[in-house]
Amino acid sequence: MTEPPLDWGAEALRRQLAPLLPGLSVEVVAQIASTNSALLERARSASDVAEESGAARVRRSVESAAFGRRSGDLRPCLLVAEHQIQGRGRQGRSWQSAPAASLTFSLALPLAPQDWSGLSLAVGVTLAETLDPDGSNIGVKWPNDLWVVDATAPRSRVGRKLGGILIETVAAGAQRLAVIGIGLNVLPLVTTETSSGFACLQELDAETSAPQVLARVARPLVEALQRFEGEGFADFASRFAARDLLRGQAVRTSQADAAEGVAVGVAPSGALLVRTPDGVVQVSSGEVSVRLDAPGEAPC
Repeated sequence: MTEPPLDWGAEALRRQLAPLLPGLSVEVVAQIASTNSALLERARSASDVAEESGAARVRRSVESAAFGRRSGDLRPCLLVAEHQIQGRGRQGRSWQSAPAASLTFSLALPLAPQDWSGLSLAVGVTLAETLDPDGSNIGVKWPNDLWVVDATAPRSRVGRKLGGILIETVAAGAQRLAVIGIGLNVLPLVTTETSSGFACLQELDAETSAPQVLARVARPLVEALQRFEGEGFADFASRFAARDLLRGQAVRTSQADAAEGVAVGVAPSGALLVRTPDGVVQVSSGEVSVRLDAPGEAPC
């Protein structure tokens, strides 16, 4: 039996967000390789606009068919994919999703903070607070994951992965465009990802759906990004500390001077602080991976 099409309420969402993001488009596609890649390509294509006979044309845009008239401009865009077939995470990892079972979207907007450090933590804590206001179910795993907090997942003492955040930026003329990619598990999904377990929002709200989740998180996300642009991570630091899943946990990192240690919070910049036998070391999010040690393996 064919499932009825999802009602995303795109126009209502656009009207709600337009006062914060003038010129915003909210677009829903049935399937796309990656919402982040599509919006990055759209931004790059805008730099390739040439004037011919008084009319602008786009020279190239791999993903332009997804955007129609918006293929070559730099106005804000919220792009939702009902099925993202080549979703990406940090360090080139894949993100598995399925139609209706996952919420996958990206928001592109011009952003000019004084310091970009800690942006993924600010986004993460905003999503966690919005989806779990009382703070008992969802935490943030540095630097960009949301986890449902419990003790049922193998190889983990804090919970199972609920979602992830991928933030990328691209130069677009005189400004810089930020693309904030969000992936959230909404319904149960068969997945090959077992290292951090699997969690979905239906565990917390049996009646939830991907469009309902988008309607809940979209405005708080935009407001948080604009707050971060003006205030930086400092405005989010204490809120992140209340949701910090790594604090007090034994961890291993791929950074040479912090290969093993205990996570002890984050620095004002949002860098992970790891207490090692040689002292506390800051770990930046860049190309560093962090994983929890198994119970009983705390190195210090």
